[in-house]
Amino acid sequence: MHDERFPGLRRRGFLAATSGAAALALVGCSGGTDDKAAGASGSPRRGGRLRAAFAGGGASETLDPHLGNLFADVARSKALFDKLADYGADLSARPRLAEKWESNKTLDRWQVTLREATFHDGSPVTAKDVLYSYRRIADPEQAFRAKASLEPIDLDASRATGARSIEFVLKRPTAEFPNVLAAFGAYIVPENATEFDDKPIGSGPFRFVSFAPGRSAVFRRNDAYWDGAPLLDEVEFVVANEESARVNALLGGQVEYAHELNPTTARAHEGRGQIEIVRLRNSAMQAFCMKTDRAPFDDKRVREAFFLIADRKELVDGALSGAGEIGNDLFGKGYEYYAADLPQRTQDLDRARSLLKQAGAEKLKVSLDTSAVAAGFTEAAGIFRDQAAKAGVTIDVRMGGKDSYWSDILDGGTLCCYRSGAMPIESHISQRLLTDSTTNATKWQHKDFDGLYQQAQSIRDKAERAAVYERMQRRLYAEGGFLIWGFADWIIGTARTVKGVETKAPANTLDWARFDKVWLA
Repeated sequence: MHDERFPGLRRRGFLAATSGAAALALVGCSGGTDDKAAGASGSPRRGGRLRAAFAGGGASETLDPHLGNLFADVARSKALFDKLADYGADLSARPRLAEKWESNKTLDRWQVTLREATFHDGSPVTAKDVLYSYRRIADPEQAFRAKASLEPIDLDASRATGARSIEFVLKRPTAEFPNVLAAFGAYIVPENATEFDDKPIGSGPFRFVSFAPGRSAVFRRNDAYWDGAPLLDEVEFVVANEESARVNALLGGQVEYAHELNPTTARAHEGRGQIEIVRLRNSAMQAFCMKTDRAPFDDKRVREAFFLIADRKELVDGALSGAGEIGNDLFGKGYEYYAADLPQRTQDLDRARSLLKQAGAEKLKVSLDTSAVAAGFTEAAGIFRDQAAKAGVTIDVRMGGKDSYWSDILDGGTLCCYRSGAMPIESHISQRLLTDSTTNATKWQHKDFDGLYQQAQSIRDKAERAAVYERMQRRLYAEGGFLIWGFADWIIGTARTVKGVETKAPANTLDWARFDKVWLA
């Protein structure tokens, strides 16, 4: 994710949850080959090698699961390794290596019991491996992906209480602690493991065969996998950075799975019978980010006016080529705790003009920062500029560079294009909307809002907790700094022989790139 410190999905990256694709209840989840899965007709068949094309990271690629940032990194990591939990389709936490978890009454100590699982060398996965992995991730000298997510854990005080049980001591009550276990990049590796590129040992569904950074990686079925051996004999991850190269390889039969296709490609091939198109709904939030601590957006009337300027359908149709659905200024549509009962906001230029007049901003001029760093950004900026003109607002679109865009917009400017991958609503709040959040791009800083978040984390009852999250979302809907106009599909292409690809799996979730549940007809 280079310096893209927001979990957003970038064009060649895995943007899930750095602020970057990002979680998960206490039931098992083994993914599906039922009627929800693409092409799930016929009986699952064992055997064969599936070749999957992803954009890659060149010669600097690594199989270290704690370092991965690109989609290719994460797909390889989840084939070789496991986490204690992972994100379901609704971004709630699902047990994986953790068989169960239980908190004390004050929600600041959690007992986690591991399932019986083994690493590829036959050694059992133990509490010591878990504590080693988490302490490695939290190393202050390293920049491992899940470090911020593990911050609530006091790792010095946490301890193994048995070979397969751990007591996690937390720095404060954390009702959503299972989200921490499912954090992006929080993979479990064997105790004392430091080298991963020559012969990585994980507990995942596939075993290492070979790795050529920037080119390919080959993994073979792990017959001893705790969640059932994969149907495929092997999976090969092939690097193809350009979308056209991935599509051509799929059409030409050089690969059977092509990740990250654009909407134009999808429309050209959908229903034609040559390849299958899979759309992973609600994978990427699309937004404009208003800085609430500076003019003109320090006036909530101006922010509300901008909410009402947006024609969301026009933005989805124009910037996403229709490959998505409209948003309602709240993150996480379809996810656990989403406030779905709030009325859908629609364009109201008369009301927008009235609010701007009340705020003394009738002839407002504002700069909108955008970049080609993410698909649809420049198109969205142009469309919104034209929509704003109808309300008497002049928008100057400023193009930023790809390499520094995410760091530039975190603190600079007043209005910018923004994108985020799937992550739990609780994580979105904690990482982006609290006074001390490190990726608070809207500069939303309200002590009473912070207090509601802490209150939610201290509530054991889920329904009561959900009511607090709804209060917070109502506040953001009324006066927040995120104008969330859409949610983009994540698009995958497969050969017609590929079966069992889960369709209800936003990018970054458990069943995305779940090659242990796929087969070749």
